[in-house]
Amino acid sequence: MKRIIGIFTLLIVVYLFTWVMSDLLTGRQSFLSAYNQENLLRRTALFGIIGVGVAFVIITGGIDLSVGSVVCLIGVGFPWVAVELNQPVWFALLLTFVVCLLIGLTHGILITLLRLQPFVVTLCGLLLYRGITRGFTNDQTAGFKDEMQGLRWLANGEIPITAEFGLPVPCLILAVVATLAALFLNRTIYGRYLLAMGNNEEAARFSGINTDLMTIIAYVICAMLSGLGGLLFVLDTNSAQPVDFGNFYELFAIAAAVLGGCSLRGGSGTIFGVIIGTALIQLLRNMITLVDEIPQNIEFAVIGAVILAGAIGDEIARKVFTRDPKATINQGSDS
Repeated sequence: MKRIIGIFTLLIVVYLFTWVMSDLLTGRQSFLSAYNQENLLRRTALFGIIGVGVAFVIITGGIDLSVGSVVCLIGVGFPWVAVELNQPVWFALLLTFVVCLLIGLTHGILITLLRLQPFVVTLCGLLLYRGITRGFTNDQTAGFKDEMQGLRWLANGEIPITAEFGLPVPCLILAVVATLAALFLNRTIYGRYLLAMGNNEEAARFSGINTDLMTIIAYVICAMLSGLGGLLFVLDTNSAQPVDFGNFYELFAIAAAVLGGCSLRGGSGTIFGVIIGTALIQLLRNMITLVDEIPQNIEFAVIGAVILAGAIGDEIARKVFTRDPKATINQGSDS
């Protein structure tokens, strides 16, 4: 909880800094404009969905580097099947679901049955899924053109709040995903199994937990939410190029999870924290774009520094909370 309060405080500080540097000192209203705030909320919601998926994997002590390529495969593959191949929308959606399910199952089975490292498995997935996408599309852009306006409302629609401002529909989708994820993680026995496995997989196995099944479940959840994110991303942009669609999205998702309190060692993490971490990452990207004094070409350097800071904070917190109090007392008495 302390870590979430800290990251939320940092979010407020960065928000105020961006407002001062972008609007107050320049006389513009670019940051606080309704358009920018709606776009910031929409991007936070879209990246938050894939961040929640990554959090489940990190909680088990694993990692998924293939998220961006899964986003690409689904984001390009869905319009390609529905529009280019002229297949029914229900069939394209069903195919999307099946593909994501198979990806998650494959990752989980390779990690549990063959005992391959998650880093290796998902790194290969990162290369495979993007390569496959570029192959079946021949590197051609896939999109909806003027079709599926009703379906696209799920990504670019708004719920009117005021005359100038509306709540993006993806925020509602994120709210549903986050609520279900939080209930699963905190209110079901399987969520406790995931946390226990992340803390000590061997001890969890000896206590009767089917750790292989829980690992597979975590990677299936991650793949399914990555696919949902990819679908919403392409519905928002209307088109996608297999060369760069979803590039580095796994970096943003992992950074959000780490900032939100998910330990890279596994065993801890909250869904609310992941959402706060996602909001901070997207706010930093927005700040880099709007503040003239910050060069835009250092975006990835900033994100990398944020991940490093999160990892250092996680290590410091681990050492502080696992320090033996008896040793501290004895050391004090000796002095």
